[in-house]
Formats: sequence, C-alpha cells, structure tokens
Amino acid sequence: MRSIIERRGGSQPVGGAFKPKSSTNLFSTVDDNVSTEKYSFESNVSRVMDIIVNSLYSNKDVFIRELISNANDACDKKRYTELTEGRAAQNLGIRVYPNRDAMTLTIEDRGIGMSKEDLVQNLGRIAESGTKKFVEAVGKNKDDVSLIGQFGVGFYSGFLVADKMSVVTKKDGDEQYKWEASANSLDSYTISKDTSEPMESSGTRITLHLKDEADQYVDETALQALIEKYSEFIPFPIELQRLVNKPQEVPDMEKGPDENGTIPMKTVMNKEIEWSVVNTKKPLWLRSPKDCTESDYEEFYRQTFKAFDKPLAHSHFSVEGNVDFKALLILPSEVPYELTRDMFSAEARALRLYVKRVFINDKFEDLIPRWLLFIRGVVDSDDLPLNVGREILQQSRSLRIIRQRLVKKSIDMMSNLASTNTTQYDKFWKNFGKYVKVGVIEEEKLRQDLVPLCRFFSSHSTNLTSLPDYVSRMPADQKNIYYAVGETRAQAAQSPVLEKLKQKGYEVLYVSEPIDEMTLQNIDMFENKAVTDVGKETGNDMSDDEKKEKEEKNQEFEEVRQWLQKILEGKVTRVEVSTRLVDSPATIVQSEYGVSPNMQKYLRAQAVVENDDKGEFANIFNQAVLEINPSHPVINRLKTLQQTEPESDNAKESVTLMFNTAALAAGYVLDNAPEYAKLVTSMMAKLANAEK
Repeated sequence: MRSIIERRGGSQPVGGAFKPKSSTNLFSTVDDNVSTEKYSFESNVSRVMDIIVNSLYSNKDVFIRELISNANDACDKKRYTELTEGRAAQNLGIRVYPNRDAMTLTIEDRGIGMSKEDLVQNLGRIAESGTKKFVEAVGKNKDDVSLIGQFGVGFYSGFLVADKMSVVTKKDGDEQYKWEASANSLDSYTISKDTSEPMESSGTRITLHLKDEADQYVDETALQALIEKYSEFIPFPIELQRLVNKPQEVPDMEKGPDENGTIPMKTVMNKEIEWSVVNTKKPLWLRSPKDCTESDYEEFYRQTFKAFDKPLAHSHFSVEGNVDFKALLILPSEVPYELTRDMFSAEARALRLYVKRVFINDKFEDLIPRWLLFIRGVVDSDDLPLNVGREILQQSRSLRIIRQRLVKKSIDMMSNLASTNTTQYDKFWKNFGKYVKVGVIEEEKLRQDLVPLCRFFSSHSTNLTSLPDYVSRMPADQKNIYYAVGETRAQAAQSPVLEKLKQKGYEVLYVSEPIDEMTLQNIDMFENKAVTDVGKETGNDMSDDEKKEKEEKNQEFEEVRQWLQKILEGKVTRVEVSTRLVDSPATIVQSEYGVSPNMQKYLRAQAVVENDDKGEFANIFNQAVLEINPSHPVINRLKTLQQTEPESDNAKESVTLMFNTAALAAGYVLDNAPEYAKLVTSMMAKLANAEK
C-alpha cells in the first residue's frame, strides 16, 4: 500500500514492544481484556485532516484512486522482495468489495503487508513516506520497483467519505494486526491483534465505514466506473465483487409429484457472489510502436475517449534523458463535441496524464497549449512533481520539457499528414485549421514550424494552397507575398487594389476570416518574402520607375489632391496618386498601421470599440487613404471641376459620389447609405434629362 506502507512514520506505545522516540509526544493505554493499544497521532492530524477534506482534494472520488494506488505499491513491494530472494511472487492482486447493508467499502491487497511497528510508523504520522524510504533502501536497483506514492496523505483521503477506517494487515511470518481510527476523534488511533478472517500469507485489508451521504460508493456500477477511470492500467488485477442473479433449478414443492413420482422442477433466481477483473485493458503506450497495429490504435482511441470517428494520425513515442515519459498522441478526424460549442472549452481537454499508469488528470492547462485542445492522447511519466493530492501540476522544468516535446510531436504529426495524405490533411484543415492559425498568432517561437501547415484560398488555385507552394509559383520579378481581405472570397477577388497585380500575373491569397488576416499579419515574412496586405499602403514592392512616376503624378495632381482632401475632411487622412489601379477611378486603402474594413466590422461586432470610434480606437479606424487613378476619365473630370468650379455643389457631389463608390468597392460600410442612394438617383436623373 502506498500511503499505508509508504508514509506516516510515527509514535510508539509506552509499554509495548517498541521503545518510544524521545521527540514523540504521545500516550498509550492497554486494555488487557481486548489487547488493544491506544496511540496519539504524532502531528496535528485534526488540522491536517481539515486541509485534506476542505482544500487538498477537490473531488472526493479520488480516494478510490489513492487507496488502490497504495495497494498497487504493496503488491509491487512484495513482487520486488520475492524476486530479490530468488522466488517468484504468486497471486498478487487487489480486491474491492462493497457491503450495502453494513455501508462499508473494503479494499484488500495481497501485497507485502505490515508489521505492528510498520503500522505505528506508517499510519501514526501524516506525510511520512514509507514508499520514498523503500526506494531509497533499494538504492541503485530502484528502477526494478515501480512505486507510485511519494507524499504521505493519500491514505487519509478515505476520511473524505468515511466516518471510520480500519486496517487489517499481516506480514509474512508475523501476526495479523488491526489499526482503527475515527474521523470524530483524530487525536488518537488503536492497534490490536486481529482475530477476523486470517490472510493467506501477507496483505492489507482496508475497510471504510462510509458516511450516510456516501452511499454511491457501495454501488457496484459506480465503483466499476471509478476504478476504470483512475486505475484501469494498474499492472496487478483489480477484482470487484458483485452480487449477480443466477438461475437455478429447484424442486417445485407446490406441485406434487407426477404420475411417475417425479417432483417437477422450477427455475429460481439466486444471488451469488461473483468476482470480475475490472482493469482488463493493457496500456498501449507502454508497448513498442512496432508491436502495435493501426486497428490497435483505433480501438484504443475509441474506447479511451468514447469516440466514434477514425483518427487521422497518431504519434507513439518515448523520451529518455532529463525527463522520462511515454506518450501516445492522436489526431481526431472530427471536432470533439465540446469544441463545437466553445472553441476553447476547458472541458474539451483530453490529454490524459498518468503517473506510473495511475490516472491523474486530463484537464491540466500547462500540459499542452490551448491551440492543441483537439489533440487526444496519454502521457505517462515517472518524473512529474505532483502535490500531495496529485491534482495540481506544479510549474517545473520537467513539465516544461514534456510540454515542449508534446507540442513538437503534435506539429510533426500534422506535418507528416500534410506531406503524405493531402486528402486527409484537407479534412483536418477544415475542422482544425483555425487552431493552427491561433498557434501561429500566439507561439512566436513555433511560428516557423506552423506556417507551412497553414492553408489559404488563392487566385491561382482551385484548392487551398500553402505558402511554400505559393512561393514556388512566384515569378522572378515578384518581391512580396500578397493577400487581399474581403467579407467573402468573391469580394476579395474583385477588390480594385488587385488590378495591377492581376495585370502582372501575380498570385494573391484571398482572406475572408478575421483570424486569417491576423495570422498573415503575424507571419510578416516567409522565406525572405514580405507578406503584404494589398489593401494597405506599401512602397517596398515598387520599382524605381514606379516610384518616380508616382512622385511626378503626385506633383501634377497636387492641387486636385488638396481639394479632394478638403472636401473629404474627416473621412480620409490624405489623397495619393495610385500605382495599383488600372480600370477603377479610385480606391481606399489603409495606412501601414490601419485596420482593414473587414477587421473593423469584426471589432465592432465584438463590441470592442462600441461607441468609441473617436476615442481609444480612433487611430486604427481613421487611417483611410484615398488613392486616385490619374489616367481615368472620372479623375480627369474632377480635375476640370477643381479648376473651373471648385466650390459648386455639383463638384462636391461628384467628389462624394466617387468616394462612396470607392469605399463600397473596397469593402467599407457607408456611414450614410441613403445619402449615397440620393446622389446616385440624382446623377441618373441628370443623365435621363440630358438624353431628352
């Protein structure tokens, strides 16, 4: 037993067989009639028990895990001891049996057992780790023994559900003893010789006298579920006692004998005790990958995670060095139910952490980042520092190493799928691509590995494309990677800012989701190519001739630009001659630090900037730059109006109409749509009148 054998050294009886330690504050009384010795706990057990009940364990169910883990340790100790003495350990195992009538739950192991001195030492003091001492005693051969506990309060978790606990135990060649303590008097405990059912050779039997509200722990189905949850991979068999109805043929005495003198038989149902092994599953991750088949992994995934889909990929590996652990990671093909409601639901975490095959938790936030929430799998480590309740994973170097390896193996698993099975990777990207994008945004150190996994819609491909594929198709004279943002892919493809790029035959990525835009903004550079939003001002992709031409045109249209900016005051920061327009008279772009119209809609929808257009977020919203096409007839007409009637209503209406049309084409929402409709109607009326 881990907690029992492993921890809680303690007090000695004053008049008993063992001499008290001089530092131990205790008392003892001996009742000669029942040969019961009474001891005081060495530490302030009442206070510690209060901590255990109210703080240490957030879930009362864990007592079953702690006590079975202790029993596993006891069996492991006996196995090791027998082997070192040249004998093969026989009949090691654990039994669990509830008694609804007596409201008790018993957990019995056929392990090493305890002597009277062991009981005093191990159960008389909280946080005295006998397991730790045992491993120290084993010395350099400690790898031969697998003991779970190291902390010393697991045994006392039984008081979460019990008013009283009794321990009957026996070591080989020793007498059988009984230890008892009650929750309502935790200042003392008793030890006596036991006269109940004798144990075959050695072992320990713990009986919990359950509280009234703990009746679920005498339910066989509930117990089986708990054992399967926490201890299904314990190496020693765990047997659960059941009362089952079995048919039996008996004489029907109500009916007399027949004409042949034979009494007819009838079938009755009798309750019989039956033992069934609960932990029949074998820990797949402890096997060598070469000994596992694809069907093994599929069955393990479906059974362990109650899944119905077929996994897309898996990564089965072990790590040795500063931290030793084994892991099996699985890539599901369908989105887990919890993630369909909340992209980052904490309930969706399903990376199961084991320590020496004992389930600890599957909700550790520090074990894997949130953008890998969809990964399923198990991690089994011997080196993780857990608190005494085994429920809080401490920040530690071991954890950081495990996290790094899990993340790297997850990325490798996705990369391998992308390179070997395009169809399956497309399915993965459809379901989980947004998580990879979040990884690009949040994990700067991993960005280089994650970017090739990203997929985008493109002007040159009917299928999704990756940045490496995009770069491989770039013409020699193309300097940047371009992307266009729109509310839909169709809108992005029709943006006026693409006209010159299309003329040059350059490929453009189409972005319609805010997360895609944020992803590309965070990538910034890929293979020494700047990732460029065509809807923003930029000069790093212009040739010297284009720069010279723009400068000359800006000077030529200087008065027109100032006139337009005056009329559009508050709507644009400035007016520039464009080098990107071919067929359109004008377009609106954002400055380098501005926000695209699509992102502006998203931010407003999220209420991030609600009623704050002129406050904290005014700078990112008011970065619009009007670019005009100096060769377009509309712009030349406006130039004429600026020269002939700059203050006329006709001129101002023409400017407003041109601006609003450019804004709509660029994906912006007009502040005053009715006004725009009125201007269009007026223009149509003028054209109609001119034709008469």
